[in-house]
Amino acid sequence: MRVLLSTYGSRGDVEPVAGLAVRLRALGAEVRVCAPPDEDFARRLAGVGVELVPVGPSARALTKAAPPPSSLPQRAAEVIARQVEVLSTAAADCDALVVTGMLPAAAGALSVAEKLGVPTASVTFQQLTLPSPLRRPLAYPGQPLPPETTDNRTRWELDARQTNELFGAALNANRAAIGLPPVADVRGYVIGDQPWLATDPVLDPMREMPDLDVVQTGAWILPDERPLPDALVAFLDAGTPPVYVGFGSMPLHGAADAARVAVAAVRAQGRRVLVSRGWAGLAPIDDRDDCFAVGEVNHQALFPRVAAVVQHGGAGTTTTAALAGVPQVVVPQAADQPYWAGRVADLGIGTAHDGPTPTYASLSAALARTLTPATHTRASAVARTIRTDGTTTAARLLLDALGRGRPPTSG
Repeated sequence: MRVLLSTYGSRGDVEPVAGLAVRLRALGAEVRVCAPPDEDFARRLAGVGVELVPVGPSARALTKAAPPPSSLPQRAAEVIARQVEVLSTAAADCDALVVTGMLPAAAGALSVAEKLGVPTASVTFQQLTLPSPLRRPLAYPGQPLPPETTDNRTRWELDARQTNELFGAALNANRAAIGLPPVADVRGYVIGDQPWLATDPVLDPMREMPDLDVVQTGAWILPDERPLPDALVAFLDAGTPPVYVGFGSMPLHGAADAARVAVAAVRAQGRRVLVSRGWAGLAPIDDRDDCFAVGEVNHQALFPRVAAVVQHGGAGTTTTAALAGVPQVVVPQAADQPYWAGRVADLGIGTAHDGPTPTYASLSAALARTLTPATHTRASAVARTIRTDGTTTAARLLLDALGRGRPPTSG
C-alpha cells in the first residue's frame, strides 16, 4: 500500500502530516509527503525517516515576505500549478492521497488525484473552514465580508463566491491542462461530503454542520523522542520553571518589539524566561542569566518543564501545551488562532490575549491571570482528557477503507 500525504503551509500543516506518515508506516504502508521545500520541514521529516517530495516555494520565505493581499490570486495560481506539476508524478504510483493545507494547494492536489483515479481523504486541522450555521467563515486577507451581512448561511454563500473569484480561474486552467472539466464550487470541491477533522474533541468540540458528514479523528500528534539540548537542560535545571514565549511560524510583522515586551512582562511576574526564536526571530534583550533562547526543540519534552506557555494559538502548539497540562497565554495573530485562544479561555486552562500585539501592560495582566494555582490545576485536569490516538484512528480509517476497495471518504 502506497500513500501520498500532501500539504502546503506552515509548521502546523507539516508536523501532523508527519505524525500520520509515521503511523501509516508502522502499519505497513509505504509513505511519502509532499510539502514546501523549507529546510526545517525537510529536517523534521528526515528525522522520522519519511521521504519529502518538495513542492512550491518556501513557506517561510512567503510568510516573512508578507506580500499584499491583492497578490493572493497570483500566489495561489503559482501554488496550484506547482501542485499539479509535482503531484502528477509523485502520486502516479499511489493507492491513496491524503490532502490538507491551504485551500488552493489542496484543490490542485485533489485535481491530480481525480485525474489519476486515486482515492482521497480531505483533511482540516480546524473546523472553521467547514460551513456551519453556528459560525461565520474566516475572512481572506484584504477580503472582509460585508459588515451588514449578519446571517451565517448568507455569509457562507458569500465565502463560496469569494473563494471561486480568488482561485477558480487558476484552478480550472490547470484542470483543463490535464484534461479535467471545470469546478464550479472550489470550496465544496476541496471539502467534499465527508471531510476529516484532525482535532481533539475536548479542545475542539464539533459544531452543527448539517450538510457534511464530518469524521473527527482526534489530533495528529507525532511522538517526539528527541532529547532536549544540553544547554537548555542546564538552564531548566538551574532555577524555577521558566515561562516559554514563542510564536512558531508567525513573523509578527505588527509587533517588532514582542521579545522586549514579553521578557519584561515575564520578569515582572518574578519568573525566568525561555524565548523561542521561531520565524519572528525572537531573541534575549540583554545578557542576564534569567533568559535563554532556543531554536527548534521537542515541545513534548519541554512544555511539562515550564510554568506557562505564551504562544500564537496554532492548533498544534495549543494541543501540545494542553496535553502537557501547562497553562497558556494565547496571543492570536491570524486565521483560526483567535478561535484557539477562545477555547483555551473557555476551558479555563489559560488566557486569551486581546489582539495580536502584546504590550507590557496587556501581557503582564494575562500572565497574572494565568500563573495561578487554579489555572494550573485545571490545565492538569484537562490534560488527562486529551486523546493521543488521532493518527492511529486516521491510519486505520484509510487502510480499512482501501482494504475494502472503497474510497476513504465519500467526497
